Amino acid sequence: MFDNIKKAWRRVDRTLLPPKALYFCYFAAMAALMPFLALYYRQVGLSGGHIGLLLGIGPMITLAAAPAWGGLADRTQRHRLLLTIAIVGAMIAMFLVSQVGTLGLLLVLVAAYAWFSAPIMPLVDNSVLAILGERKGEYGKQRLWGAVGWGVSAAIAGVMIDRYGLGAGFAGFLLFLGISLATSRSMRIAEAGIGQRFWSGIGLIASNSTWVAFLLTVFVAGIGSGVTNNFLFLYLSDLGASETLMGWSLVVATLSELPIFFYSSKLLKRWGAPGVLMIALGANVVRLVAYAVMPDAWMVLPIHLLHGLAFSAMWVAGVTYAGELAPPGMGATAQGLFGGVNMGLGAAAGAMMGGLLYDSTGPRAMYGWVAVTVAVGTAGFWLGERLRARRASARRA
Repeated sequence: MFDNIKKAWRRVDRTLLPPKALYFCYFAAMAALMPFLALYYRQVGLSGGHIGLLLGIGPMITLAAAPAWGGLADRTQRHRLLLTIAIVGAMIAMFLVSQVGTLGLLLVLVAAYAWFSAPIMPLVDNSVLAILGERKGEYGKQRLWGAVGWGVSAAIAGVMIDRYGLGAGFAGFLLFLGISLATSRSMRIAEAGIGQRFWSGIGLIASNSTWVAFLLTVFVAGIGSGVTNNFLFLYLSDLGASETLMGWSLVVATLSELPIFFYSSKLLKRWGAPGVLMIALGANVVRLVAYAVMPDAWMVLPIHLLHGLAFSAMWVAGVTYAGELAPPGMGATAQGLFGGVNMGLGAAAGAMMGGLLYDSTGPRAMYGWVAVTVAVGTAGFWLGERLRARRASARRA
């Protein structure tokens, strides 16, 4: 038995152990705090509109920060030093967030956190791809450890916050991000460009109606995700949920992603990227409606079984479709546009829209209106794809 363990250990690529650990710890840090931040902002007395502003400013800052960090990395070629500065800066900024309660100071500190956190994952992802070399197809096996870290941390964080208060979430964030910093010291950091190619790719959509339709659709999907990610725990709190239940809802959501990622190639082969994207959008609409009508907080657990379809299938389909639409040599720009519009502009719009609706209409109506928004976006994308297919058929004839 021990001989088999030794043989298995010898076959392990030790250069990939630090990246696995870093992914685990970084996403464990995120799960320990980020879903609970809206609860902290309400605890210090902020309104829904102010909460939406704080939650929405981060993605907007990231869109500006990523190219700036990328340019600095290209000029200095000090990628390891920049990673260290970014992690330390993010830790300091979030620690200070836990110490203040006024909107003005929180805006400055949240913006600072977004600025410092912007290059962390691009630096790590690029380094992992460089380590893998010709085995880039194994990237998912490394990134999977981030999902594991998120799920494990979410369950623990919910219990700890339930027992000791939101300070435990900040403590968990700082602990895991500190371990990420230590782990990064033993990892090979590649000297490669890290800027997200978002702004440089805006011209790519100017005269391409298919791109416009696609990006409008993923923008709408981002609105739905932004509202869900940022305001669900406020809603659950209003329904009397404990932080333990909130943590387990994240675990269920994480588990629902695994089979979607595992079978994503078969889904894409069966329905194509546009078809899978429409399925994901439909699942998102159903999930949003379910939030709006759920009678008790515990219902969030079965509802979160839809997360894999609503988010993971959307992400896989979006990455694939962006790659298919990209002109030759513009693949990175296409992915930057997709990610920037969905998780940047869309998420920011969702956070700000959700904050205003939460105050003015209440959470149930908020989710209802966002469900209508995503449904309209889905219908528009379906019609656009039908028209595109007809034009393509006419050209072939």
